[in-house]
Amino acid sequence: MNLILDAFAWLFEPDNWVGPSGLGAQLGYHVVFSLAVVVAACVIALPIGALVGHTGRGREVAVLTSGGLRALPTLGLLTLIGLAIGIGPVAPFIALVVLALPSVLAGAYAGIGAVDRRTVDAARAVGMTEPQIVLRVESPLALPTIIGGVRAAVLQVIATATLAAYVGGGGLGSTLFVALKTRDYPAMLGVSILIIALALVLDGVFAIVQRLVVPEGVRVGRTTTNLRARPARARAAMG
Repeated sequence: MNLILDAFAWLFEPDNWVGPSGLGAQLGYHVVFSLAVVVAACVIALPIGALVGHTGRGREVAVLTSGGLRALPTLGLLTLIGLAIGIGPVAPFIALVVLALPSVLAGAYAGIGAVDRRTVDAARAVGMTEPQIVLRVESPLALPTIIGGVRAAVLQVIATATLAAYVGGGGLGSTLFVALKTRDYPAMLGVSILIIALALVLDGVFAIVQRLVVPEGVRVGRTTTNLRARPARARAAMG
């Protein structure tokens, strides 16, 4: 209990937040670095996932690739890339992009692949091209699932980016590794609490975004379905 209180005392110590190596600067770098990783993963995975989900081709390969990338050990991959290209932020950036790809890819092909084929056929019937169908029909309907995949990737990257400091990548892991060497346990626990809080805040933000991006027609459809699914007695009570 004393260690937890010491950790919060260390966390709320103003001197620990100032300066180029303070918690404020490290927190900002950690967030920007993590979001840059997720953006890079989205640039790679979203077009591939959309293509797989729209055509239905290569789904097995996408599933196997996603599963294989998920099984990679984070620290091992980080060390391997760090040894290959040198110490600095590039190695953890590449490693984290690789680790973020499965969640984004799975969200994209699962969301677009789940769009009702009758809706897609109707879009073709009115003369829309395949790219127009993907961008104007399938993507909006699949957006909640796609955002869900991005949300999972953000959570994984925020937590794993702590290891970036292991190969000189900076971020909140820098204080964590220094505290580990000096056995400063309140500092270690304080940084861990800060990373957990950051992950929860971002998860909450993406949860709100995920609810807001549900298309109006889908929201109305779900409401109608829920009303029809309610027992007659409940509906009678409402009336």
